[in-house]
Amino acid sequence: MSAQSVDIQFALVSHTNNGKTTLARTLVGMDVGEVRDAAHVTVFAEAHTLQASGAGDRLLLWDTPGFGDSVRLLKRLAQAGNPIGWFMREVFDRYRDRPFWLSQQALRAAKDAADVVLYLVNSSEDPRDAGYLPAEMRILEWLGKPVVVLLNQLGPPRPDEQEQAEQARWKAHLGQFTIVRDVLALDAFARCWVHEDVFYERVGKLIDESKRDGYARLLAAWQANNVQRFREAVALGAQMLAGAARDSQSIEQEGKANLFKSALKAVGLGKDEQKRQDAAMAGLVERLERRIGDTTVGLLRLHRLDPGDAGRINARVRENFAVRAPIDKAQAGLLGAVVSGAATGLSADLMAGGLTLGGGALLGAIVGALTMAGAAWGFNTTTDRDRPTVQFADPFLRTLLVGSVLRYLAVAHFGRGRGNFVEGEAPPFWQAEVERSIAAHEAELAPLWKAVRVAPDDAAAAAPVHALLGRVMAETLERLYPEAAARALARADM
Repeated sequence: MSAQSVDIQFALVSHTNNGKTTLARTLVGMDVGEVRDAAHVTVFAEAHTLQASGAGDRLLLWDTPGFGDSVRLLKRLAQAGNPIGWFMREVFDRYRDRPFWLSQQALRAAKDAADVVLYLVNSSEDPRDAGYLPAEMRILEWLGKPVVVLLNQLGPPRPDEQEQAEQARWKAHLGQFTIVRDVLALDAFARCWVHEDVFYERVGKLIDESKRDGYARLLAAWQANNVQRFREAVALGAQMLAGAARDSQSIEQEGKANLFKSALKAVGLGKDEQKRQDAAMAGLVERLERRIGDTTVGLLRLHRLDPGDAGRINARVRENFAVRAPIDKAQAGLLGAVVSGAATGLSADLMAGGLTLGGGALLGAIVGALTMAGAAWGFNTTTDRDRPTVQFADPFLRTLLVGSVLRYLAVAHFGRGRGNFVEGEAPPFWQAEVERSIAAHEAELAPLWKAVRVAPDDAAAAAPVHALLGRVMAETLERLYPEAAARALARADM
């Protein structure tokens, strides 16, 4: 470590069972500590590296035990002339006086190491009902460290005006405590990197002047990592969309060699033209599902999440995805499974209504849903080298574009909170915001798909899709989080 490098440390404290370790996992980006729905799960303070810079600076997060009987603790501390000093010198039995022993571990980490104390509250409760809050604020005041209150357990993402109203309620209540220097929303489940960007920016203002240069280097490294990850996420989606737009399938002709025996068998191909066309469509759908599955796995790995959850992420997107096509509800459910990627692998248990079908029947049903909407909506039939072919039509590709942005949002909001556990982070209002963002670029879509189809190679095809998808994803984040996203995304040049 060079002479100019610094260690900057945050101490994460709260009343017991308010979600400290859960939030620590999200910030650190890996499973740390133990998470259970019980009091005093964390018994020792542990430091985890949040970020390092090329100059050797380190940003550390201390996950501490929760305060237990803080009202009784405050009364004991108030009797001492030097409250914190007395408390740190006392010897408490770990088992007979567990609440005081755990509180001592938390306060020792905050006093000895912290540049800033991060105090976590359960924002789902009314601040006036948090009887422990005044006592714990008074105890933290004796530490003499700046305190930032983090609002946790906010529930599923909501429209920005509702989010702001809840923050305002807590800010108004916490205004009575002079130790509180800022109040920020930072939930382990319902927040993504643009919120963390605001968090690091705001907390940085409370760092001691002697460490500001080191913190600036750490912040720059963190921001660069997130910008690069965002760009790579856009690239994954662009490759999938360009591949779908360029894909085509020849319709097998009578007397010709059977190039797609598995697809023909799956839909029970005979010799009539409609069945041959259906088989070609089934081949397209199957390849699309593989592309979507691979893309979801790539997004999860990019965000350091378990790729085994790809199917669950896609199912989450499907549950809140409405297909915009002239088809009935059952057909929309089938088609939604394709667009969201929830039919990945053409498995037997992904049909609406709990109906179990084999892979071949599923292929046929999906093709049927597309063709019932009108062949021009789902597929186009063209002639390539004197052979009739099918490919995905522009309106269907637009729907895939919507699904791609929703999939990114679901992964970006996944959180590390409980390891591989999936919270319900795909609220229906997301689709409306995605649709609005795409509507602003509606005139660009037809020329885009045309350019993609005639591009000389896959890289040239993906480039214009990357540019448009990046803008749509950035604009959607700005619609969802006007205050948080604009500054973070400016660095991504999207």
